[in-house]
Amino acid sequence: MMRPGTSVTALMGVPVVVLALALGGCGSTSSVFTTSPLDYFKSSPKATTGTGGAEGKGADIDVECPGVEVRTGAATLMIGSKPGEGEPSALELRYQGTIIRTARECHVNAGVMTMKVGIEGRVITGPAGGPGNVDVPIRIAVVQEGVNPKTIVSKFARIPVTVTAAIDRVSFTHVQDDIAFPMPAQVADIDAYVVYVGFDSMAAQPEKPKPAPKKPKAKAKSVAKPKQS
Repeated sequence: MMRPGTSVTALMGVPVVVLALALGGCGSTSSVFTTSPLDYFKSSPKATTGTGGAEGKGADIDVECPGVEVRTGAATLMIGSKPGEGEPSALELRYQGTIIRTARECHVNAGVMTMKVGIEGRVITGPAGGPGNVDVPIRIAVVQEGVNPKTIVSKFARIPVTVTAAIDRVSFTHVQDDIAFPMPAQVADIDAYVVYVGFDSMAAQPEKPKPAPKKPKAKAKSVAKPKQS
């Protein structure tokens, strides 16, 4: 029996909302039943300092921690059956990597900002994929944006991922906790700093061996002609 004031339209909308909520969680790697190292990052966007606080503990200061963005064109990793030959076709795709979420913390001490940046992603198998080991190349760069963008610091890492089944999706996590750089002379300029993260396939490719230097050609020895009498 419907309660007074409850419309049929409102009742019909209930299953739809429940279904939408259920579907909304299908593509997520984290839930109430799982944890990630990124869950333990400090939630405040403010940086902390080691000199504040009556007990010598870190205290919040009015400095924003630079935000994290996925660099345009570096959000997806495509690994084909023929490495080093550019982006693979759909049928030649072995593995595809994506970045799901990021987190960061900042600490300022003696004029130096130290950042901890976390990245969580996923590797799935493609039509040509299967069990195997994948090295996920990650680049983290702090850039001062402006008319002439300036790279402040850059870090590169390889994250090993093991795929165990022919059809699989494996989550990976990387935490870079040693990103350090001097604070700008004007503290307000820190607002122009951005942390870019993404896949760096070019850096992951092995360097081609340099050709051995050519040896100089030996000069032909001259043969002395016999003297005529």
